[in-house]
Amino acid sequence: MIMISAEDWWNIIGNYNNSIFPVQIFFHAILIVITILFFIKPNNKMNMIIKIYFTFSFAWIGIVLFLIFGSELSNNALSAFLFISISTFMGIDIFRKRIEFQIPNRKDIKIIMTILLIIIFCYPLFGYLFGHNFPQMMILGALPCPTTAFALILLAFSIPKIDLKPYILLLIWAIPFPIFIQIPQFGVYEDTIMLSSGLFALITLIINRRKLSKKNLI
Repeated sequence: MIMISAEDWWNIIGNYNNSIFPVQIFFHAILIVITILFFIKPNNKMNMIIKIYFTFSFAWIGIVLFLIFGSELSNNALSAFLFISISTFMGIDIFRKRIEFQIPNRKDIKIIMTILLIIIFCYPLFGYLFGHNFPQMMILGALPCPTTAFALILLAFSIPKIDLKPYILLLIWAIPFPIFIQIPQFGVYEDTIMLSSGLFALITLIINRRKLSKKNLI
């Protein structure tokens, strides 16, 4: 496998963001609105809306980013397959209803969840602080890392009412990649947010493993 240079990697991201503008702005803004509405009134309708959003977003990332604009990225086909699979599981769950996104009842835990989600929403700002101006920004919904972080935090606070298949696939992206590729090779320092979210989601899963059953896997 030939790894592209950091400059080439950022050029691909920049070309992608320029080409789809302003789609990524809508992705980000829509998710903010959905999240606010979900916190105000968490119910089955909002659960369905979140799943529809993730279904479309992860499919977009897999097809548009990795297959169309990211053909020069290392393992782009494998990455596309990963995110299309996550999209498929989210789409199927619109009807199966195994995943029930929840807002914690305890005020302190709810505050922690809120803070984590706000940090993830600030992904582009953290990137800007590291010198990654537009179009080299990681924006929620249109790019994999912030979207992965966001989905994992929602799922982690929803255990045991989750589907482990997309949870595990998201963890596969969230933990190894920033440690071995994104941060050391390409300097995507804002992906520390995704790494932290992945570790939080993994630890939460381990702590609550006794609450899970085979039903969470099928």
